[in-house]
Formats: sequence, structure tokens, C-alpha cells
Amino acid sequence: MKSYPSYLRLYESGELERRVRRALRMLKECEVCPHKCKVNRVGNEKGYCKLGRYAVVSDYFPHFGEEFPIRGYRGSGTIFFSYCNMRCVYCQNYEVSQLGAGKLMKPEDLASAMLELQDYGCHNINLVSPSHVVPQILEALLLAIEKGLRIPLVYNTSSYDSIETLKLLDGIVDIYLADLKYLNPVYGRKYSKVRDYPSVAKEAIKEMYRQVGNLQVDSRGIAVRGLLVRHLVLPNDISTTKEVIEFLRSIDENLAVNVMRQYFPYYKASDYPELSRRITEEEYRQALEWSKGLKLFLD
Repeated sequence: MKSYPSYLRLYESGELERRVRRALRMLKECEVCPHKCKVNRVGNEKGYCKLGRYAVVSDYFPHFGEEFPIRGYRGSGTIFFSYCNMRCVYCQNYEVSQLGAGKLMKPEDLASAMLELQDYGCHNINLVSPSHVVPQILEALLLAIEKGLRIPLVYNTSSYDSIETLKLLDGIVDIYLADLKYLNPVYGRKYSKVRDYPSVAKEAIKEMYRQVGNLQVDSRGIAVRGLLVRHLVLPNDISTTKEVIEFLRSIDENLAVNVMRQYFPYYKASDYPELSRRITEEEYRQALEWSKGLKLFLD
């Protein structure tokens, strides 16, 4: 199976450079993500995501904790972007996503990180929490390609993504790794502090699927293209798992899904009694029962 990264075709045609210019224009009255804050991030004004002109990165390294098709044998070249366009009260990485731990990276720094991860032998570049820094990623990608980047991109997202921004990524991202947290808008507002999470995330996931289809792997079982959806089971069915699975099945009955059991009440979860415990074996068993028929990756 051909693993030629899609972005190389757009680079060779000149379309990638045009996409970069369009993406950077979105920063001037920022509408990169669904918040559409309209601040001038080029001038370092900051909106919901607390970021100005440049991305902040907490760390980057070969990651061996992802699902096998993503991590493979040599790891996934993971770049953890600081800050987030959500405020999940149970976030396990809150020091990064909420407190902004990390260092500012200009395009040339980010491009160098991508190339370093490729040199380590990583199977892909895994962009974690990228929704608010897509223009910065594309700007760096252009530089990295010019210096020899040749491995696929993984867009690892909460799915609170703008459709307009996702369309900029069509033909650039080969692998989407998308969370779907819950399909109750009240929970989205209460636990993630964003409006309309279910409707935004559903449309985003449908757009990702339209672009890349279901997960495809090579002869070694390593992803080369497609969508893999993650769903974290929360206590007391706050994750609305049955509804989530029904929605995912409506997209593709063979959709690749990871139904995850590792919830722990991090960050501010203890302030919410309904989230202040781990899930039970019965809750997880029920989630798997609802998920029968989908292609499950349970790493």
C-alpha cells in the first residue's frame, strides 16, 4: 500500500503554499476554531486559546503509548501543543492544556522538531491538540518539506474543530485521530466549557471521514491513511456512550474506534461528584457491548 504523504502532491503543485497564506489570514481576525474570537493573533492579541502569533509546544518525542497503528514499532513522532480551545474539567494534561506549560516555537523551530522526529525513525508526525494552531502548523510544514520531511501527519484532536479549517487540511493530513467526548450539549458546556460541542464535533468527524475514509494500514499494521475515533468512557454515563457509538456506526459500520477505560478524576474533576471516581468494570463492559460490530482498537 502506498504511503506517500498526501501533502507532497500539494507542495509540488504549489497548492500547499496557497493554503498556508489562507490559513495565516485567518489569524488576523481569528476564526481558526469554532470560538471565532476575531482577535488579531498576528498582532499577538489573544482570545479563548490564550495564544498569539506563534505556537507554544510543551514537548516532542517518539511516543509509544498510542494505538498500535499509530505508534507502530518505532513510535509516533508526537508534538504536544500547549493551551487548548476547550476547558475540560477532568483533563489529565491540564498543566499543558490549561496552564500553558511549554516554550514558544517559531515556524523554523517547529519544522526542525518535525525533521528531528523523522530522523528518530518515527512513523508519522502526531500533532496533539492542534485545533487552535493550524496556521502555525502549516507554515512550519512548508519549511519542513523543503528540508526533506516525508512521513504522514496525524491530526490528534478533541474534534472541536472548524469545518473551514479542516477543509484547509484536505489533502495534507493523512490520518485523523479524533476524540468524541459526549453527545449531550449540557455536558459539553458543563464539563468542557464550550458551546455546542456535540454538533461541532459530529460535523468535524464527518468532514474528517469524508477526507480520508476508514483506517487503512500497511502490511505491518501501521496506519497510512484514514480516521480512528477515540471515546473515553466516563462514570455515570456522562460520556453518553450508546449515543456516541450509534453516531459513529451511522458513518461507517466498520469505523476504527478505541473505547477507552483509563478515565481518572484529574484536575478539577473532584469538584464534580459525578466525575470524582474511576469507571467500574460493569460500565466498561456495557460500553464494549454497545460497540460490537465496530473495528475496535483497545490499546
